[in-house]
Amino acid sequence: MKNLRNRVQLIGNLGIDPEVKVFDGGRKLAKFSLATSQSYTNGNGEKVKDTQWHNIIAWGKLAETAEKYLKKGSEIALEGKIVYRSYDTKEGQTRYMTEIVLNDFLMFPKRTPSKNTQ
Repeated sequence: MKNLRNRVQLIGNLGIDPEVKVFDGGRKLAKFSLATSQSYTNGNGEKVKDTQWHNIIAWGKLAETAEKYLKKGSEIALEGKIVYRSYDTKEGQTRYMTEIVLNDFLMFPKRTPSKNTQ
């Protein structure tokens, strides 16, 4: 149960191509957003789609793999951990961010529309 303390698993689609930075020593950081969606029927009988956006961070080899293979719209399953951080803007305001630091991900093959053969 130790491994369950801070573990996130999501399936969603990339909102942007990964943005990659290379630091001194060659270590890479990739950042991208991931959209997860669910649909439900509200009290008025209307179908509603609820989309949540997640900030994803990948380091090292995972960043290199993300840079090479992931593109906007790619569907992936990921596992990572939640990290909270803050930073100060140029105007002196403190901003807070929630990010998911990637531990692993799985790419799904692109779906092609099925043709009706009837």
